[in-house]
Amino acid sequence: MQSFEIDPIIHAPARLSIMTVLALTSEVDFLYLLHATGLSKGNLSSHLGKLEQAGYVEIEKTYRGKRPLTLCRLTDAGRKALESYRRNMQTVLDSLEFGDSKAAA
Repeated sequence: MQSFEIDPIIHAPARLSIMTVLALTSEVDFLYLLHATGLSKGNLSSHLGKLEQAGYVEIEKTYRGKRPLTLCRLTDAGRKALESYRRNMQTVLDSLEFGDSKAAA
């Protein structure tokens, strides 16, 4: 049986959702990410912190006028890690054998 390296930082469903949204954009604000992922503010903050610690996400706190604005973007390391995760998961899925599909029906 072949062994596969699945990144546990990305593999958590909430973090995979965040990484996927960020991969499709150059940067998004916290509220956009909140609505896109369906996470609570606390969960989103917690998961963003873990992704930032891993070096996968960059978080910039700034202001738009007088209002605070938190911008999030994938780092180059984050993009590479997500691409590696995608390749590894594809390999895992491609290796699955379900037997004779006619017999199961």
